[in-house]
Amino acid sequence: MNVPESQHVAFFWPPPPFPDTSTMGVSRGCLLCVKVKMFVFNLIFWLGGCGVLGVGVWLAVTQGRFATLSFSFPSLSAAGLFMATGAIIMVVGFLGCLGAATEHRCLLLTFFLVLSTLFLLELVGLLVFVTCRDKFDRYAQSNLKEGLQLYETEGNVGLTRAWDVVQNEFRCCGVQNYTDWFEVRNRTWVPESCCLQQSDICQVDSASWWKEPCYEKVKRWLGENISAMGIFAACIIVVQVLGIVFSMLMYCQVRRAEKYYD
Repeated sequence: MNVPESQHVAFFWPPPPFPDTSTMGVSRGCLLCVKVKMFVFNLIFWLGGCGVLGVGVWLAVTQGRFATLSFSFPSLSAAGLFMATGAIIMVVGFLGCLGAATEHRCLLLTFFLVLSTLFLLELVGLLVFVTCRDKFDRYAQSNLKEGLQLYETEGNVGLTRAWDVVQNEFRCCGVQNYTDWFEVRNRTWVPESCCLQQSDICQVDSASWWKEPCYEKVKRWLGENISAMGIFAACIIVVQVLGIVFSMLMYCQVRRAEKYYD
């Protein structure tokens, strides 16, 4: 009996394997779990960046041109650092949230690479600072002394105000000692912020000046508060490591899920 060609039935042996629905369900469940955790983590990360940026804007508005004490980096102010840090955190956090919500492998990989790069740069910077601490001290002191020459000069209101705030708050005078100010106007003169008590003759009466150097006093203050700074730095490191881990886990889960559905 001849069977028409259109009615031929093709038989395959062995039959094609059916997809393992239980494995697919577990994979999808893991992906959903990682997705939620990563989204929440990055949302908190992004909100933290908004807070840091807000603090920077508040400092810029309330303190006006309150600049740094640095001569070489006049734009490196507290407000500028807060705003730059907040903006970077917001961009990275938004990238992570978007990657988690869309399950886009390219976004997840970009987030992983950006966060890993920032983490490595921080480690390299910390290593350089620890190994070159003495050179950093010498450079910082020299740089601050050059900045004294700009005190009360035109266009340097921020630097002038910064020195007055530091000397008033820390009760110190000059970088290494009060004689650093003698070079500013070529005479035995110091700013009013170096005086123990304000008077008409305090700027020329050495008996009424703060005697401790500002550089050493600020370093001492930083040493006393290093524990709080260490906790803050440790929190940042933990957050970054969690972000790197979650992004790579989700990237792998998305890739695995796509293979099952292909």
